[in-house]
Amino acid sequence: MSGDAHVRFRERLGVRFPRATRPVIAFEDHLSGKLLLDVLGKRLGRYELKLHPTKTRFVDFRFKRPGGRHRATAGTTFNFLGFTHVWGHSKKGKNVVRQITAKDRYARALASVTEWCRLNLHRSFREQHAHLSRVIRVHCAYYGISGNGRRIRWYHHQVTRIWRKWLARRGRHSNLPWPRFRAMLARYPLPRARIVHQYAVP
Repeated sequence: MSGDAHVRFRERLGVRFPRATRPVIAFEDHLSGKLLLDVLGKRLGRYELKLHPTKTRFVDFRFKRPGGRHRATAGTTFNFLGFTHVWGHSKKGKNVVRQITAKDRYARALASVTEWCRLNLHRSFREQHAHLSRVIRVHCAYYGISGNGRRIRWYHHQVTRIWRKWLARRGRHSNLPWPRFRAMLARYPLPRARIVHQYAVP
């Protein structure tokens, strides 16, 4: 590192990252983040490594970014590992960063449910219920974090609607009305959407 950069790389510790690692580095100071990005490529070059040109970016995520149009949306949102990071408010009114399901991942998840229901119309109601129950549990196990409750509840609602839609296309359940479908769900309820990972928000 150059002498004017207040960052130290600990190469001698023997820390190794998997090839697919995508780290996020956050700074309180805007200039420090810019400085790291400028020198990081040079440091990696010493070990014959390089930053991916299209996957490496600097995100100005300050809450009150200069030139922001609205104080609650002044920071640029960004997607990472299936979540969109946005500014929000805690119950105490403090500014906090929240993670919500990214729109593309949300759409992809629902498209997968639609495709499965379409291809498995011949399966019994119990088999379909068992599969969709697992789908909801897995979805909540990943996306069920504090602050994302609205998105996972809406996902649960949409999965229910999609299931009814395709059940209604079977001859035995043709034009399946909601009262009858709710009676079926009363006997075989889907797992409720719930927050699995609770994070304390100041």
